[in-house]
Amino acid sequence: MAAVEHPLKELARFLPNGSFDYVVKYLYEYKVHLTVAKNRKSVLGDYRHAHQGNNHRISVNGNLNSYEFLITLLHELAHLLTFEQYQNRVEPHGKEWKAIYSKLLVEFVRLGVFPSEIVAALKQSIISPSATANGETELLMVLRKYNSFQKPGVCFIADLPLGALFALSNGKIFKKGELRRKRYICTELKTGLVYTVSAITEVKRIEIKEH
Repeated sequence: MAAVEHPLKELARFLPNGSFDYVVKYLYEYKVHLTVAKNRKSVLGDYRHAHQGNNHRISVNGNLNSYEFLITLLHELAHLLTFEQYQNRVEPHGKEWKAIYSKLLVEFVRLGVFPSEIVAALKQSIISPSATANGETELLMVLRKYNSFQKPGVCFIADLPLGALFALSNGKIFKKGELRRKRYICTELKTGLVYTVSAITEVKRIEIKEH
């Protein structure tokens, strides 16, 4: 994994206005080694607890917009605070972590660093946080409206009508089916095989005639 370590003063450019001082307070207090990582498709952030003289380590993808960066950082910081209080005696995303993460979200919402539509989307996360980013479908869809670069012709599969045809990044073409929990049942046109696709998958709508 390629990564870049940023001095704390450089961290400000990754964060929403008004949040830097409050983030740095936590990083200093708990001696956090923070790394800004390059794009990782499988994770947005990562936490490793202090061990054998090493500091706590948190990494966050640097390609995220400032609001998603901060929320991802708070997710990982909640793991740190949970470890500080309970060590390894609780589940990674158990009720203890959920309570701490909710408290952090409330703290930063009260700072006024998030736009109103993100605050509205965060309400469910505050009530019952999800263990993974993909579990926060509605929140991620709102957050990614704030990406500085929007790929032309690309949208979330959730924004397509039922039955629409779309292509994934690998070029395979699918037909969108019904929603099952937070994933859509989709059929690959070439093979007829059925797959489930996350609602926040970025796809390119296409117009072709089916044979």
